[in-house]
Amino acid sequence: MSQFVINVLFVGASFAIYIGIAIWAKAGSTKDFYVAGGGIHPITNGMAIGADWMSAASFISMAGLIAAGGYANSTFLMGWTGGYVLLALLLAPYLRKFGKFTVPEFIGDRFYSRTARMVAVVCLIVASVTYVIGQMAGAGVAFSRFLEVDATTGLIIAAIVVFFYSVLGGMKGITYTQVAQYIVLIIAYTIPAVFISLELTGNPIPALGLFSDHTASGQPLLAKLNEVVVALGFNEYTAMVDNKLNMVLFTLSLMIGTAGLPHVIIRFFTVPKVADARWSAGWALVFIGLLYLTAPAVASMARLNLATTIYPDMAGQVENYEEAATNPIAYANRPEWIRTWEETGLITFEDKNNDGNIQMYNGSADFSERGWEGNELQVNNDILVLANPEIANLPSWVIGLIAAGGLAAALSTAAGLLLAISSAISHDLIKGAVNPNITEKGELLAARISMSVAIVVATYLGANPPGFAAQVVALAFGIAAASLFPVLMMGIFSKRVNNKGAIAGMLSGLIFTLVYIFVYKGWFFIPGTNNLADTAANWVLGISPLSIGAVGAIVNFAVAFAVSSATDEPPQEIQDLVESVRYPKGAGIATGH
Repeated sequence: MSQFVINVLFVGASFAIYIGIAIWAKAGSTKDFYVAGGGIHPITNGMAIGADWMSAASFISMAGLIAAGGYANSTFLMGWTGGYVLLALLLAPYLRKFGKFTVPEFIGDRFYSRTARMVAVVCLIVASVTYVIGQMAGAGVAFSRFLEVDATTGLIIAAIVVFFYSVLGGMKGITYTQVAQYIVLIIAYTIPAVFISLELTGNPIPALGLFSDHTASGQPLLAKLNEVVVALGFNEYTAMVDNKLNMVLFTLSLMIGTAGLPHVIIRFFTVPKVADARWSAGWALVFIGLLYLTAPAVASMARLNLATTIYPDMAGQVENYEEAATNPIAYANRPEWIRTWEETGLITFEDKNNDGNIQMYNGSADFSERGWEGNELQVNNDILVLANPEIANLPSWVIGLIAAGGLAAALSTAAGLLLAISSAISHDLIKGAVNPNITEKGELLAARISMSVAIVVATYLGANPPGFAAQVVALAFGIAAASLFPVLMMGIFSKRVNNKGAIAGMLSGLIFTLVYIFVYKGWFFIPGTNNLADTAANWVLGISPLSIGAVGAIVNFAVAFAVSSATDEPPQEIQDLVESVRYPKGAGIATGH
């Protein structure tokens, strides 16, 4: 049986399960569509949160970024897991007690302002659309390889599948689909990692294998990897980060962005009680931890496997790594997995010195004494996890499994994001502002139409993403961190912040962050400048566009408190509401829902 047929069987079976669940769990009311009826068990919800959270960025791109950047990119792990602690402690139980369907609805009621609700809708849509671009791009990467179609066709297939189980089932269908997707993706991620860890270190637990000895050389795995990458002109894999300020801000941006992302927050509205919201967050951390503890090992082993594939002399015991690095394989003898991925365009080769060999090294390093004229093999970061089984010559069924897992990761998060966008449009915009008297049947129809349109837009944008999946997602976290997290925190913990302060804060944080991102990503031209490329030399105080969300959050807090202090206090009933929300006694008791 060919690899293509195996891939189609694994992917097709998983898609059949997802669509079958959606038909079984079809939403029959707006409460089913928005919050799955409010009766999801905390363990089930924790698993669904895990799938919702472990997106294409986590499954496909994060390990690739860690593989490329080493210790410096461990910020993704720290920020994304730390954010769940904030969410569990500071937001989830209080928002669940408030008893509303959406984040903008909470903001509108807490700040007694339809304008505040509409501004929150804008912030939510900007953050969610940015995030969903990364998911659709990741789905395109997975499809382009495993179903042997181009990325655009892959996006269309992904969109059709998401359409069926999201539009039909709403949150109810998405919840149970995400449970199935979590099971698929965690098995798909773990099994290849176990095989590769056994092959390289003899340890079946990848997280422990990372700190074990490399079997072929007898060196500690990370020491071996350091030797290999240094010989190729890179910094040590475990080298410390130079710009500590940027690292701290980036980690903080991911943390508070996690706590502010609406597609995560709405999952806590699906459980029966306030205590269940806390338990859901705890279970989510357990399920997420299974993948996140494995990711650093997958990244390190993928980087080592890739390098030693190109430079076989560095695979075993090596006396002189620099000398071993002078003997790469010939392009004509490249392994089959490189040939396969070349067909997708995600690996490219250019023989710059016309010697017929593959030189893969730090292109900015001077290796002219070796006759090298620049790095010749370009490998897209997003493929490393997906290519790992092939690099390690694992069985065909493992490759099929990871294909299904990568697609499950991308589609599960895309569905959650699309639901958040749909809810904001149908519930907050249409019912909240345009037509408050709309019937439940009409609102449910509007929600499904909104999600259908959102799928079309996300598919179009996913075909032209502005970076790797994890980088695009990081931008979304920055936007959520700067716009939504501060207003949620102030809405729960401050009686003094009023509607004017909340609106000014959200707009200030959002505009500041977007302007910085657009300018320093090179997407916006400022007259009189032509050199604001996305490089550390141009960033203000060395703060990257991926880290600016933390600064945007500070701007949001400062503006909100300043404006609120200069204007009237919130009405007494709003202050009483804030006091009530902070002392959870039962779900929905604050507003009677």
